[in-house]
Amino acid sequence: MRQDSKSCTMLPVRRSQTGLIGALALGVLAAGCSSNLLGSSPSGSDSSFKDRMNALFFGAPGKTEASAQPGPTGPSADIDCPGIDIRTGAATYSVGPQGTGDVTATTLRYQADIAKTARECSVNAGSMTIKVGVQGRLILGPTGGPGQIDVPMRLALVQEGVEPKTIWTKFYRVAVAVPPGQTSVPFVQIEENITFPMPKPAELDAYVIYVGFDPTAAMPPDKKKSHKKPA
Repeated sequence: MRQDSKSCTMLPVRRSQTGLIGALALGVLAAGCSSNLLGSSPSGSDSSFKDRMNALFFGAPGKTEASAQPGPTGPSADIDCPGIDIRTGAATYSVGPQGTGDVTATTLRYQADIAKTARECSVNAGSMTIKVGVQGRLILGPTGGPGQIDVPMRLALVQEGVEPKTIWTKFYRVAVAVPPGQTSVPFVQIEENITFPMPKPAELDAYVIYVGFDPTAAMPPDKKKSHKKPA
Protein backbone atom coordinates (compact mmCIF):
# COMPACT_ATOMS: atom_id res chain seq x y z
CA MET A 1 0.00 0.00 0.00
CA ARG A 2 1.46 3.35 -1.06
CA GLN A 3 1.56 6.37 1.17
CA ASP A 4 -0.79 9.24 0.45
CA SER A 5 0.91 12.32 -0.97
CA LYS A 6 0.16 14.25 2.19
CA SER A 7 1.09 11.52 4.65
CA CYS A 8 4.15 11.40 6.85
CA THR A 9 4.56 8.18 8.82
CA MET A 10 7.27 6.63 10.93
CA LEU A 11 9.71 4.38 9.11
CA PRO A 12 10.16 0.86 10.49
CA VAL A 13 13.74 1.39 11.69
CA ARG A 14 15.32 -1.76 13.04
CA ARG A 15 18.27 -1.51 15.40
CA SER A 16 21.02 -3.93 16.25
CA GLN A 17 22.65 -1.63 18.82
CA THR A 18 21.49 -1.06 22.37
CA GLY A 19 22.62 0.87 25.40
CA LEU A 20 23.98 4.39 25.53
CA ILE A 21 25.08 4.51 21.87
CA GLY A 22 21.59 3.82 20.59
CA ALA A 23 20.13 6.26 23.09
CA LEU A 24 22.08 9.12 21.51
CA ALA A 25 19.82 9.06 18.47
CA LEU A 26 16.51 8.28 20.15
CA GLY A 27 15.31 11.88 19.96
CA VAL A 28 16.41 12.18 16.33
CA LEU A 29 14.59 9.10 15.11
CA ALA A 30 11.43 10.00 16.98
CA ALA A 31 10.85 12.71 14.37
CA GLY A 32 11.77 10.53 11.38
CA CYS A 33 9.24 10.04 8.63
CA SER A 34 8.90 9.20 4.96
CA SER A 35 6.98 11.46 2.62
CA ASN A 36 5.79 11.33 -0.97
CA LEU A 37 6.07 14.74 -2.60
CA LEU A 38 3.91 13.89 -5.61
CA GLY A 39 1.77 16.79 -6.70
CA SER A 40 3.16 19.31 -4.23
CA SER A 41 5.66 22.16 -4.47
CA PRO A 42 6.13 25.58 -2.91
CA SER A 43 3.30 27.88 -3.96
CA GLY A 44 3.85 30.18 -6.92
CA SER A 45 7.28 28.84 -7.81
CA ASP A 46 8.99 26.24 -9.93
CA SER A 47 11.44 25.38 -7.21
CA SER A 48 14.03 22.67 -7.56
CA PHE A 49 13.82 19.31 -5.83
CA LYS A 50 16.64 20.38 -3.52
CA ASP A 51 14.66 23.44 -2.46
CA ARG A 52 11.61 21.30 -1.71
CA MET A 53 13.75 18.86 0.28
CA ASN A 54 15.15 21.68 2.38
CA ALA A 55 11.64 23.02 2.93
CA LEU A 56 10.39 19.57 3.95
CA PHE A 57 13.30 18.67 6.21
CA PHE A 58 14.12 22.04 7.74
CA GLY A 59 11.01 24.14 7.12
CA ALA A 60 10.64 27.19 4.89
CA PRO A 61 9.21 30.24 6.70
CA GLY A 62 6.77 32.24 4.61
CA LYS A 63 6.11 29.43 2.13
CA THR A 64 3.19 27.04 1.87
CA GLU A 65 2.62 23.94 -0.22
CA ALA A 66 0.14 23.83 -3.08
CA SER A 67 -0.66 21.42 -5.90
CA ALA A 68 1.65 21.60 -8.89
CA GLN A 69 0.44 21.43 -12.45
CA PRO A 70 1.29 17.95 -13.83
CA GLY A 71 3.51 18.07 -16.89
CA PRO A 72 5.16 15.58 -19.27
CA THR A 73 8.33 15.56 -17.17
CA GLY A 74 6.99 16.78 -13.83
CA PRO A 75 5.49 14.91 -10.86
CA SER A 76 2.05 13.45 -11.40
CA ALA A 77 -0.34 12.48 -8.62
CA ASP A 78 -1.57 9.36 -10.42
CA ILE A 79 1.84 7.64 -10.52
CA ASP A 80 2.30 4.67 -8.23
CA CYS A 81 5.62 5.79 -6.76
CA PRO A 82 7.72 3.06 -5.09
CA GLY A 83 7.98 3.41 -1.34
CA ILE A 84 11.12 3.96 0.75
CA ASP A 85 12.44 1.64 3.43
CA ILE A 86 15.63 1.46 5.51
CA ARG A 87 17.80 -1.61 5.16
CA THR A 88 17.75 -3.84 8.23
CA GLY A 89 20.73 -2.99 10.39
CA ALA A 90 21.70 0.00 8.22
CA ALA A 91 19.86 2.82 10.02
CA THR A 92 22.82 3.68 12.27
CA TYR A 93 26.52 4.13 11.57
CA SER A 94 28.83 4.30 14.60
CA VAL A 95 32.57 4.95 14.54
CA GLY A 96 35.14 4.64 17.32
CA PRO A 97 38.83 5.59 17.51
CA GLN A 98 39.81 2.50 15.56
CA GLY A 99 36.97 2.58 13.05
CA THR A 100 33.66 0.75 12.98
CA GLY A 101 34.69 -2.26 15.04
CA ASP A 102 33.70 -2.67 18.67
CA VAL A 103 32.36 0.74 19.70
CA THR A 104 31.27 1.52 23.24
CA ALA A 105 29.60 4.54 24.80
CA THR A 106 32.98 5.78 26.04
CA THR A 107 34.96 5.17 22.82
CA LEU A 108 32.36 6.52 20.37
CA ARG A 109 33.71 9.21 18.02
CA TYR A 110 30.46 9.87 16.20
CA GLN A 111 27.18 8.25 15.25
CA ALA A 112 25.08 8.95 12.15
CA ASP A 113 21.37 8.19 11.92
CA ILE A 114 18.72 8.45 9.19
CA ALA A 115 15.88 10.71 10.31
CA LYS A 116 13.63 11.45 7.29
CA THR A 117 13.24 10.36 3.68
CA ALA A 118 11.15 11.60 0.77
CA ARG A 119 10.77 10.80 -2.92
CA GLU A 120 9.16 12.18 -6.05
CA CYS A 121 8.36 10.27 -9.25
CA SER A 122 7.76 11.31 -12.85
CA VAL A 123 7.28 9.42 -16.14
CA ASN A 124 8.51 10.54 -19.54
CA ALA A 125 8.86 8.65 -22.83
CA GLY A 126 8.38 5.25 -21.24
CA SER A 127 10.89 5.82 -18.43
CA MET A 128 10.35 6.57 -14.76
CA THR A 129 12.61 8.94 -12.83
CA ILE A 130 12.67 8.95 -9.05
CA LYS A 131 14.18 11.74 -6.99
CA VAL A 132 15.10 10.84 -3.43
CA GLY A 133 16.02 12.98 -0.44
CA VAL A 134 17.49 11.62 2.79
CA GLN A 135 17.99 13.65 5.94
CA GLY A 136 20.24 12.35 8.65
CA ARG A 137 21.96 13.61 11.75
CA LEU A 138 25.51 13.16 12.98
CA ILE A 139 26.12 13.18 16.73
CA LEU A 140 29.58 13.43 18.26
CA GLY A 141 30.57 11.00 20.98
CA PRO A 142 33.00 11.42 23.90
CA THR A 143 36.09 10.95 21.67
CA GLY A 144 34.79 12.97 18.70
CA GLY A 145 35.69 16.50 17.66
CA PRO A 146 35.09 19.14 14.99
CA GLY A 147 36.08 18.63 11.36
CA GLN A 148 34.79 16.99 8.18
CA ILE A 149 33.44 13.46 8.41
CA ASP A 150 32.55 11.26 5.44
CA VAL A 151 29.42 9.20 6.03
CA PRO A 152 29.02 6.12 3.76
CA MET A 153 25.48 5.83 2.39
CA ARG A 154 23.85 3.70 -0.29
CA LEU A 155 20.60 4.01 -2.22
CA ALA A 156 19.17 1.04 -4.07
CA LEU A 157 16.04 0.36 -6.09
CA VAL A 158 15.08 -3.29 -5.72
CA GLN A 159 12.33 -5.40 -7.23
CA GLU A 160 11.31 -7.61 -4.33
CA GLY A 161 10.19 -11.19 -4.83
CA VAL A 162 11.37 -14.76 -4.43
CA GLU A 163 14.63 -13.67 -6.03
CA PRO A 164 15.08 -9.92 -5.39
CA LYS A 165 16.49 -8.00 -8.34
CA THR A 166 18.54 -4.82 -8.02
CA ILE A 167 17.35 -2.31 -10.61
CA TRP A 168 19.64 0.56 -9.61
CA THR A 169 22.16 1.24 -6.86
CA LYS A 170 24.68 3.94 -5.96
CA PHE A 171 27.17 4.52 -3.15
CA TYR A 172 27.80 7.98 -1.67
CA ARG A 173 30.38 9.52 0.63
CA VAL A 174 28.36 12.24 2.32
CA ALA A 175 30.66 14.97 3.63
CA VAL A 176 29.44 16.35 6.96
CA ALA A 177 31.21 19.37 8.47
CA VAL A 178 31.09 19.60 12.25
CA PRO A 179 31.84 23.17 13.43
CA PRO A 180 33.68 23.78 16.70
CA GLY A 181 31.35 23.87 19.66
CA GLN A 182 28.62 21.75 18.04
CA THR A 183 27.90 18.14 18.91
CA SER A 184 24.94 17.48 16.58
CA VAL A 185 24.78 18.34 12.85
CA PRO A 186 22.04 17.51 10.31
CA PHE A 187 22.95 16.49 6.76
CA VAL A 188 21.06 15.85 3.54
CA GLN A 189 21.81 13.56 0.60
CA ILE A 190 19.82 14.06 -2.61
CA GLU A 191 19.66 11.89 -5.72
CA GLU A 192 17.68 13.31 -8.64
CA ASN A 193 18.23 10.76 -11.39
CA ILE A 194 17.14 7.22 -10.57
CA THR A 195 15.90 6.50 -14.10
CA PHE A 196 14.77 3.15 -15.49
CA PRO A 197 12.36 1.76 -18.11
CA MET A 198 8.78 1.85 -16.88
CA PRO A 199 7.84 -1.71 -15.86
CA LYS A 200 4.43 -3.33 -15.90
CA PRO A 201 2.12 -2.17 -13.06
CA ALA A 202 2.36 -5.53 -11.28
CA GLU A 203 6.17 -5.35 -11.35
CA LEU A 204 6.28 -1.72 -10.27
CA ASP A 205 4.23 -2.59 -7.20
CA ALA A 206 7.13 -4.78 -6.02
CA TYR A 207 9.73 -1.99 -6.38
CA VAL A 208 11.21 -0.62 -3.15
CA ILE A 209 13.74 2.18 -2.65
CA TYR A 210 16.19 1.17 0.06
CA VAL A 211 18.42 3.57 1.94
CA GLY A 212 21.06 2.80 4.52
CA PHE A 213 24.64 3.22 5.64
CA ASP A 214 27.19 1.03 3.86
CA PRO A 215 30.53 1.06 5.73
CA THR A 216 31.75 -2.01 3.86
CA ALA A 217 31.73 -0.17 0.53
CA ALA A 218 33.79 2.62 2.07
CA MET A 219 36.65 0.29 2.97
CA PRO A 220 39.69 0.32 0.65
CA PRO A 221 40.20 -2.86 -1.37
CA ASP A 222 42.56 -5.38 0.18
CA LYS A 223 46.06 -5.05 -1.17
CA LYS A 224 47.20 -8.20 -2.84
CA LYS A 225 50.34 -9.59 -1.31
CA SER A 226 53.13 -10.16 -3.77
CA HIS A 227 54.61 -13.63 -3.69
CA LYS A 228 58.20 -13.74 -4.80
CA LYS A 229 59.33 -16.87 -6.51
CA PRO A 230 62.25 -18.63 -4.82
CA ALA A 231 65.61 -18.03 -6.47
